[in-house]
Amino acid sequence: MSKLFSELLTMASQQEQPQRLLFLFASVEEKNPKKSKKHKQGTITPVMCVDKLPEDLSDFETLIKEADSINKTWDFVLISGLNGQNGVAPTEEEAEPFLNKMTNDVASGQQLSRYMILDRQQQPIEMMGN
Repeated sequence: MSKLFSELLTMASQQEQPQRLLFLFASVEEKNPKKSKKHKQGTITPVMCVDKLPEDLSDFETLIKEADSINKTWDFVLISGLNGQNGVAPTEEEAEPFLNKMTNDVASGQQLSRYMILDRQQQPIEMMGN
């Protein structure tokens, strides 16, 4: 299994300023499900989002369980980080506009390369534009 999520947590804890991690869980409706994974097309829909401090997360499996306890209809998660200032991590209120931006980026079909994207098996997903 991929170690990307644990590496992300390690990197977040090693940053100069404290971090808050932003997660947007999304579902996909495939337009051509019989094509190879590399050539699939579809529509991405935001399902839910949350922000967490890195120290509040232990592993990817725990994040999945927590997400599934709220809504199981997601296929992958987009992840971003938000820098703190003066040794203080961003608050939930400070994270909200960035979560809204993530949601808008997905809903409006914007470039998603700025986000780490993982499927339920912790495998990286690469999104290509039209």
